[in-house]
Amino acid sequence: MNFLIISLVLLSLIGSVMWVMPTKRDKFLAKLRMEAKRLGFQIQLIKLTYPREKGHVEPRKISTIAYRLLRGKITQDEHHHWKSWRVVRCETNASEGLNQGWGWAVGERTLSESELSCLNSLLDDFSEDVLGVESTPIQTSVFWSERNESDMALIKQQLEGLISKKL
Repeated sequence: MNFLIISLVLLSLIGSVMWVMPTKRDKFLAKLRMEAKRLGFQIQLIKLTYPREKGHVEPRKISTIAYRLLRGKITQDEHHHWKSWRVVRCETNASEGLNQGWGWAVGERTLSESELSCLNSLLDDFSEDVLGVESTPIQTSVFWSERNESDMALIKQQLEGLISKKL
């Protein structure tokens, strides 16, 4: 009987230790996010709201990670007249001027033709793991599923391109 009680206590302790140990995915994400912070990203867990997609009554909301780069100094006039926008990867009727597979969550019909052309060329270069892209007067953001570590350098380059073009 004592042997049975000791075995149950040991199994309980081992189970508790195994439960709190990080998984391979947790270790990967910790390493990835530390590298992102080193590269200058701000990382935030957010609730991303999609536009109403074709065939759906309600807009979809998902929890995802936003990788953000601060825009830096812009003039007060630029700040007040900034055209904020957010596009997400989905099939929606709110996709005027965007490439196939992308839709407007915020800012439809606010960008000029040349700005749309520039945005579409950047959207073509994003990996399939990028769920959305956002631009505000304060920062540019990418909503990313964090599957491939090698995408981070390309994402940083693309966000810096948005910042330099003031898009």
